[in-house]
Formats: sequence, structure tokens, C-alpha cells
Amino acid sequence: MSRLRRIWTLAVNTLREAIRNKLLYTLLFFALLLIGSASLLASLSYVERERILQDIALAAVRLFGVAIAIFVGVGLIHKEVDRRTVYTILSKPLSRAEFLLGKYLGLVLTLWLQMAIMVIAFGATSLATGVALGPTHAAALLLTGVELALVVAIATLFSAFTTPLLASFFSAGLWALGHLSRELRDLGLHAELGAVKAATALLHRVLPDLASFDLGVEAAHGLPITASDVWLPLVYGAGYVAILLCCAIAIFERRDFR
Repeated sequence: MSRLRRIWTLAVNTLREAIRNKLLYTLLFFALLLIGSASLLASLSYVERERILQDIALAAVRLFGVAIAIFVGVGLIHKEVDRRTVYTILSKPLSRAEFLLGKYLGLVLTLWLQMAIMVIAFGATSLATGVALGPTHAAALLLTGVELALVVAIATLFSAFTTPLLASFFSAGLWALGHLSRELRDLGLHAELGAVKAATALLHRVLPDLASFDLGVEAAHGLPITASDVWLPLVYGAGYVAILLCCAIAIFERRDFR
């Protein structure tokens, strides 16, 4: 129980530190600006205005959430090492694994807090323009929150052993590849060389399948979804996050801060 208390205390301190980051508020401002102006952008079209509004708003929540996860998250561990405060923290009865898990949990809480603000803005914009919201929108936003937690785990992994700049590039690149992993697999299926098929199939299994968390099309078009469309990505995301954090802890345990 004391271990969980230490992790939670560090998570709360990380949340307090993160919400003082000016970059976070800059990204949040532009996200809210894009969500708020979605109705204006949708009004420029004569057809499917509701779909355009929802596409823009849901995309803003995802893209700016990912930006916050990467550009704010990769600097959290580096700041502790750069300011030498990591020595003070780890000199207390706190293991490196607890330190990393506390940082991760604190950033996830920060991200979900910012996402809640964006969701409220999305709901207000939708209601103001007469766009109906339903369970599919809730499912889409839930899976977006899980995807962002996974992106935080990716950022935590890279920030455990490299610089913030490289961690940002690696995290953004892996996120982009994660959304293209299914396309890579499908391209490989049509390849003539067996090695290409095997390589693309392996990449699809190793890379995070982030497309499984995207229900934006179903939400915008009012398409039906099944329970498995929600709980399977939830289980997959939890498992992938656990693997990434285990790898991050294994690397961080062996890191030399001198």
C-alpha cells in the first residue's frame, strides 16, 4: 500500500508541475480555438455540415492531445535529470520503477484533464449548432483517451534513455506508423516477394495498431458499433501500455545519471 501511495504522491506532484507548463496552455488554446471554429468551417460547406463539424472537432481532440502527450511528456524526466533533482527524489525510499510510474500516471492525469476540457468544448459546440451526440461519440472519445495514454507510454519509453528532441521525433514517428500499420500490412499482402509479406506482417504485429482506437468515422456518420469495437481496443491498449512501461522501467533501472 505504501508503494501505491508513493506512486500516487509523485503523480499528483507531476500533475501540478505539468499544469504550470506554458506549452500545455498554448496547445490547449489552439485546440479549443479549432473546436470552437469548427461550426464556422462546417458552414462553408453546403452538404454534410454536421459530419464536417464532428470530424474537425474529434480530430482536434486527438491531434492536440497527442501533441500535449509528446511535447510535454518527453521533458518531464529530462527536467528532473537536468536539474539534478532526480538524485534527491531517488535518495528517498522511492525506487526508479515507482519514479517512472508516478511520472507516467501524473502525465496521463494531466492529459485526461485537458481532454475533458476539450470534450466539454466539443459538446458545447455540438449542442449550440444542433448536432446530436450519442453513445458512439462517447465510445470514440473513450478510445481516444486510451490512445493518448498509450502515446504517453511511448513518450515515457523514449524519454527514459534519450534526449527530449529525439524522444519527440521517435514518439511522433511511432504514433504515425501506428496509424499506418494496417495499410502496411495490406500492401504487403499484395506483394510478390514472401520476405516483404513477412516483414509487413511482423511490423503490423510489433507496431501499435492505433487505428483500432479511431471510431471518429462511425461517430460522425452515426454508424453502429458493437461492444467488441470498444472492449477489444481497451484490452489491447492496456496490454500494450504494460509492455511499454515494463521496457521503460528496465531501461531506466540501468541508466547512469552521472
